[in-house]
Amino acid sequence: MTRLNKHIARILGISRREADNLIDDGKVTVDGKVAQLGEQPGEDADIVVDGQQIDKSTTTRLIALNKPVGYVCSRKQQGDSPTIYSLLPSDQQQLKTVGRLDRDSSGIILLTNDGDFAHQMTHPKFSKIKIYEVELDKPLQPLHQQMIYEHGIKLDDGVSKFLVTKLETGYKVVMKEGRNRQIRRTFDALGYTVTKLHRTQFGNYLVDDLAPKQWREIDS
Repeated sequence: MTRLNKHIARILGISRREADNLIDDGKVTVDGKVAQLGEQPGEDADIVVDGQQIDKSTTTRLIALNKPVGYVCSRKQQGDSPTIYSLLPSDQQQLKTVGRLDRDSSGIILLTNDGDFAHQMTHPKFSKIKIYEVELDKPLQPLHQQMIYEHGIKLDDGVSKFLVTKLETGYKVVMKEGRNRQIRRTFDALGYTVTKLHRTQFGNYLVDDLAPKQWREIDS
């Protein structure tokens, strides 16, 4: 059996301490009774957190998908843009994305039913490495390359800093943050337009030889 706080953290994508706080505040019930710290409910137990029933499944699943350009990471299609869930079989439709890639970006996207794992991969305090291949509408000036890495570029939501190195075609970007469209907005602030953005690595997970639209299951 899995400890209650671990199960709640996994499903909701919060820390175990936060799950303990929910239990301690009396916001969790197991089979209709207020839960206790350290409780280990059975697999068929009905668990309700703050009035909402949560998934009973204790089987952790993690997949990596090579997202193509033009697809969105939401469950619902947005205009003419299809969703990445249309690329997945029916038994994976309940998996949640670990972070997102915008419609015009491609590369590795992780999906899981393990909220605790998702929290550790996306919360800034864990500083997970993300690596991208980027192409711009014009060559990046060395001064701008230095500014991005050493001083950062001021954006509406704070300073953006990351490492940029020249590739044979385009640039390699290495960063530990993951704010909304951060790379695009950073280059845009300096007068560049990103024409290609492809994520090759997220934490320890690589896109490797996955072709666009292909996915594989991973032992998390």
